[in-house]
Amino acid sequence: MDAADLQRIAALDQRLTAAVRGVRILRTVALPPAEAPAFLAAHAAGRTRMPRSAYHVPDLREARAELETIHAAIPRAHPLAAYLLRASDAWHTAAHMLEAVGTARAGVLSAQLYGRPQDAIPGTLLSSVQAAREFVAVAGELGSTLDDPAEAHDIDAAHLQAELRVALDAFFGAGAVSVELDPELAAKAAAGTSRIRLRSGSRFSAYDRHQLLMHEAFVHTLSARNGHAQPVLASLARTSPHATATQEGLAVFSELISGGMDLARLKRISLRILGIERALAGADFIEVFRFFLAQGQDAEDSYSSTARIFRGVPFTGGSAFAKDTVYLHGLLSVHTFFRWALRGRRLDLLRRLFAGKMALRDVLDFDPWFASGVLAEPRHLPPWMANMQGLAGSLAFSLFANRIPMDEVSTATWSTSAG
Repeated sequence: MDAADLQRIAALDQRLTAAVRGVRILRTVALPPAEAPAFLAAHAAGRTRMPRSAYHVPDLREARAELETIHAAIPRAHPLAAYLLRASDAWHTAAHMLEAVGTARAGVLSAQLYGRPQDAIPGTLLSSVQAAREFVAVAGELGSTLDDPAEAHDIDAAHLQAELRVALDAFFGAGAVSVELDPELAAKAAAGTSRIRLRSGSRFSAYDRHQLLMHEAFVHTLSARNGHAQPVLASLARTSPHATATQEGLAVFSELISGGMDLARLKRISLRILGIERALAGADFIEVFRFFLAQGQDAEDSYSSTARIFRGVPFTGGSAFAKDTVYLHGLLSVHTFFRWALRGRRLDLLRRLFAGKMALRDVLDFDPWFASGVLAEPRHLPPWMANMQGLAGSLAFSLFANRIPMDEVSTATWSTSAG
């Protein structure tokens, strides 16, 4: 590749990174944290009411104009053009979505970015919502509950902060990644390149602690740090909306493959997709909240799940913020991709998924650029990924076990078996 062409791509990518600096998706659409205690107190008193929204509509005209200029300047014949086009298109849609915050249009645009409950999952005949129903049913059959008394939430945020600091210092190096408490954080945790934030006042279980390490630290922060070290595509340090499904799917897969994914967590992810389906069908905020209550979640978790679904859209029904569709869709897509890569003996593709925040399609397009050294191999890998033999063994067994037709297994199977 001509050095001048590579410099042109790098310059456009740097402009893209700068242009989207003010496009803060979750920060813009999140409900005010103060609404939670007010809503829950009213509910406890038997006076359940709609929460209040106080969205700040950003002016992103300059960002959109710059993205349009970048899009027009991308050399279509260049091998890395497809990635830049996907990223610039996704950020442009995200900017429009944020400028429509609080309206139904924001929900429509979120579905363009993150997908719909009815979208098919690659490699299966199921849609996301069908898979969600299957997982909820399995959790019910196995007697799983969302309030497991064995998993007490007895770790406060300050204690977890101290524990995570020790683990992160050991993995990334002393002081490389800080852990901060944030009373204004809408989610219980959020990860960036150099810090992980925990919501002050939250309490966590041992499962939460493991999931935070695997999901936030060893995928989101790890891939951001690897992306930050890329010499050409600096944008790989930040999740483009087109890569959200892969990134969240990879993070949930990290929980699963490391033994941190319990049925309650899988059921909670699945229920949010069913909640989105209900909201799109016309259920309002209170009706969706009551749906989660009926499914066994406590009031606090039910509010949290409902607030995620109605981020940035009207509370009156018919709209939803679609991001929670990506967790299950992404998990199943990533799991299938891992099995496919194993069968094709392409474990290098799996390692490279952590070299920055990319989509599954991106890692395939990037293959020759990793081979040539234009893109850097990942410096950090999750602990479970660093042990490739153990990972390969787990996935190989999964490939074989999935061939066993469970519909043909019955009590008689065991009475005639040698075991």
